[in-house]
Amino acid sequence: MGWTRDGGRAVEISAREVFGAPCWVSLLARDLHGTQQFYGAVLGWKFRPARLGEGWTIAHLDGVPVAGIGTLTSDLPVAAAWTPYFAVDDADETADRVRERSGTVAVGPVSFPSGGRGALVADRDGAVFGIWAGGVSADWRVGRGPAPAWLELRTRDAFEAAIFYGEVLGWATGRAGCCEVSYEDDQVVLRQGGEPVARLNGGITEAAAHAPETRPRWHVYFRVPDLDEAIEAATASGGTTLSTIMSSP
Repeated sequence: MGWTRDGGRAVEISAREVFGAPCWVSLLARDLHGTQQFYGAVLGWKFRPARLGEGWTIAHLDGVPVAGIGTLTSDLPVAAAWTPYFAVDDADETADRVRERSGTVAVGPVSFPSGGRGALVADRDGAVFGIWAGGVSADWRVGRGPAPAWLELRTRDAFEAAIFYGEVLGWATGRAGCCEVSYEDDQVVLRQGGEPVARLNGGITEAAAHAPETRPRWHVYFRVPDLDEAIEAATASGGTTLSTIMSSP
């Protein structure tokens, strides 16, 4: 993932080599131009047209692909939000596992010009995520470089969610190279190669699960040189601060 129309392309490895791990993030937005201006001002991103066609771009930082941003059309049954993608061996088989465990397949699986195959799906509580079988950037990894600093799932029950994702994505199976899961206090921590890449947090009540602001979903965090300056830039660009400043784990 991360292919641009002008030939820019990261060094790739197969999704099979990082199966179960986060391999990309994307944002579907109603105003593509406005979204580019916002993230350019806040995070310093530059944008190149994506090979997916009109309405899709790849965000870069210091020339390195960071994320995909596309136009949210009325025919897509998903909300405007950041979505993490996880590497899988076979998108169709993984989509079947999602359905078998009471999850939902919203879009796909579909084939892409790059030769990969992916889908947008949701877990049992409605949190949307993507699955991808194909080439992935060898240099893109959560917690490293310009990739997201952290992923977090906020859901109803972190332990039930860990079972769902573990069975769907092959976490903690003992297979060589698989992601490991640890239970720490009331949280579940996902590690790739020993390094933490995601955290699953429970506690969303039944009532909150139906409100757009608090429904179960994945959150994507990006690293910035100065948090106060980033907040100021976001506010000046029309964004909103949704929480107080917090310390990372």
